[in-house]
Amino acid sequence: MITLTKEDGPADLDGVTHLSIGVSWDPTAGSSGGVLGKLRRNSGTDLDLIAIALQGGDPVRLAGLDSLDPMGNGSLVHSGDNQTGRGDGDDETVTVEFARIPPHITSIVFVAAAYKKGSSFQKARNISFKVYDATGGTSQQVADIWPSLLSQDNGCAVAKAVRVGGSWKLEVINTTGKIKQGDEHALMRFAISK
Repeated sequence: MITLTKEDGPADLDGVTHLSIGVSWDPTAGSSGGVLGKLRRNSGTDLDLIAIALQGGDPVRLAGLDSLDPMGNGSLVHSGDNQTGRGDGDDETVTVEFARIPPHITSIVFVAAAYKKGSSFQKARNISFKVYDATGGTSQQVADIWPSLLSQDNGCAVAKAVRVGGSWKLEVINTTGKIKQGDEHALMRFAISK
């Protein structure tokens, strides 16, 4: 089992064959109550969890948005887009099977973003990123990461998995920043800067 915090630095993933990262959030009405507030809560806000696979410093694959299995072999799989944040548990997840990640992939950065126009972190409450050791077909939570509610940013670099020789390490990043909405290149530049 691994235990992760930002302060502890990278954790060895020895014995961890499958890892999942999930994001959950609750929609909010902002400062509006009444009918308008209820309509905003019902429509929610769209946060996106995205995994960016890097070859050296270059992004080469994205899991998320409209790509659910970018490697084509089930090694990096996105659960699909939740556009409202309604419901219990994780709203979106990315699962990694480390043994099947192609050898030229050197790291994977996990980013959450209010990526689509009109979405923002300010329209969501209780944003939480959970990391699970999913080895052996069960999921054991090993970290719960909460970004600041005061952030005016629309992106958060959650964590980064790095290949070190024949094994992997995972580092909690939990750093926010601005990403131009709808711009995949801006999203990738944000991820590789972390």
